[in-house]
Amino acid sequence: MELIVTMKSIIKKFLLVFLLFSTEQKSYSNEKVWVSGLKKKCPIVQMVDDLEYLKIFSLNNKINSAGDTISKPQDLEYEYYIAAIGKQSPIDFDYNKHVRKYIDIYTLERREQVSQMLGLAEMYFPLFEDYLDKYQLPLELKYLAVVESALNPLAVSKTGAVGLWQFKINTGKMFNLSINSFVDERMDPDKSTEAACLYLQYLYRIFNDWHLALAAYNVGPGAINNAIARSGGETNFWKIYDNLPEAAQNYVPAFIAAAYVMNNHSRHNIVPEKPIISYSQTDTVMVSKPVNFNALSKVTGIPIDIIRFLNPIFKQDFIPESTSKHSLRLPADKTTFFIKNEVEIYSKSTKPNNAESKENSEGSLQKQKIIHTVKSGDSMHKIAIIYGCTLDDIFIWNPKIDSTLSIGQSITVWINQKQLFKLNQ
Repeated sequence: MELIVTMKSIIKKFLLVFLLFSTEQKSYSNEKVWVSGLKKKCPIVQMVDDLEYLKIFSLNNKINSAGDTISKPQDLEYEYYIAAIGKQSPIDFDYNKHVRKYIDIYTLERREQVSQMLGLAEMYFPLFEDYLDKYQLPLELKYLAVVESALNPLAVSKTGAVGLWQFKINTGKMFNLSINSFVDERMDPDKSTEAACLYLQYLYRIFNDWHLALAAYNVGPGAINNAIARSGGETNFWKIYDNLPEAAQNYVPAFIAAAYVMNNHSRHNIVPEKPIISYSQTDTVMVSKPVNFNALSKVTGIPIDIIRFLNPIFKQDFIPESTSKHSLRLPADKTTFFIKNEVEIYSKSTKPNNAESKENSEGSLQKQKIIHTVKSGDSMHKIAIIYGCTLDDIFIWNPKIDSTLSIGQSITVWINQKQLFKLNQ
């Protein structure tokens, strides 16, 4: 009897290997045009592209840009490795053409960004796992933050959701995250992760299905209930797929693809690119008075992008005065220097005015010249609002212009790349 069981096991493994490397397989992949054209319509891909503005990586890893030289695995290979993740999780990990689209985005179109996400994962995944374990949630939910923010603690969506877990202001307040003009706890890695666990726990209680809970995290439980109703009470995600909002349709496939890539990146010759600093190389100091990040950077020599990355909760590069002390995270080798020079830092830390706040929020992004062609209904004010500038800016950029516009007229405008991305969405 034992011999028969062993022989069956050997035959099964042989058949699996044969299928994995069989060349005559059904292909789920679409044309590459779909992937290239997705950037303008998919917030998930936009978040990945916005890693460009997270200035905490030293050099691009050139090996990761060689996507065209990397062979694509067969569909049955993807099925096998995704099923292996599912065997270790209460979440269903399915493979189909929708998942394949996002695998192609991550492994072919956005290789360098995936490399950066892998580096960020080394920093944030242990934190996520601690909280998920605390609330007895599947550890694989950590991949949700890959989809939500591309693991960028400073991520801001065009809908106003912020942070690693992309909470909007009302949802954040629902979980007692403090939000004011200077401090936003939606960007606090610890507090936002705990809030995300509580929200996911709540959504799972509603739907008793992880795919539906994940989709509801993105578009809200009401939209999922509507899709279920339109599907005659069906509760399988893939069976109600066509009745879901587009954002929810993309969300679960992207989650599965992210889990696959984060576990199998080496099969695609993608290696982690670590940030120039990690939490293990940092320490915290308590500050009792206002601190302006520009002053802090000038006195300590710490690049302001590093200060922002380590302290995403302070959204205007400014720590306000508070009855309780604020925690400031710095490179460990600079904490003693800060303590010795904190009087000077405090004395130079003025409250940012509106112009400085705007400059800080945009960062030192290089501006790009574009030409706006006047259309029917355009006005000077409307153009200024569209491009995030002022009338004075437009007059400076176009010395010969007056306030009377004509259809077809060309107007020069300078905007940063981030604004350009949002205009193209």
